[in-house]
Amino acid sequence: MKLNPWWLYHRARLFALFKRNEQAASDLREVLRLDPSSVRAASLLGFVYATLGRRELAVEQFKNALKLDPDNAVLLFDLGYIYHMQKDYEQAIAAFQNALRHDQKIDRAWYGLGLALSSLGRHKESAEAFDRAASLQPMNGHAWYELGMAYHTLNRRDKLAEVTAHLNRFDPKMALHLAKATEDPVATPPGVAARR
Repeated sequence: MKLNPWWLYHRARLFALFKRNEQAASDLREVLRLDPSSVRAASLLGFVYATLGRRELAVEQFKNALKLDPDNAVLLFDLGYIYHMQKDYEQAIAAFQNALRHDQKIDRAWYGLGLALSSLGRHKESAEAFDRAASLQPMNGHAWYELGMAYHTLNRRDKLAEVTAHLNRFDPKMALHLAKATEDPVATPPGVAARR
């Protein structure tokens, strides 16, 4: 029976979904042998390798996918994400910025950029990136939390209070986490006692 790349790809997706990653990787390698131009197989194989802790192979797969589709903002984000996992923040920043050159509305690239910049101590730039992520997804508690942490690091108590108040309107638990993390009575949402 001749192997069908379409069928193998979809079986690999199921294997990955059920955390049978070695089997998923095997099927995806076979898909790429049969169809080296499959961007989605290269991308999924990158995720599978990342899940298995094989980050160098994940980077290689995302780079292979980008050779086939160099303007794909999602693939660029994925590459940045893997670089960030490897603590290669400069490469992560470059990949996230490249993704944003292709799509300014990819909120997770703004978020990833903020995390990478923060990891390098570039807090003013990270606050700007988190602000963009939060504006694109106004109900994303993690983006607002990180924005609040950036303002805390920058000693912008006024902005921290604004972020916490906004966060408290839709995610009181995350607002409480932010207040605790900053241990700032100004950032404690109304009606929530700061714990010491």
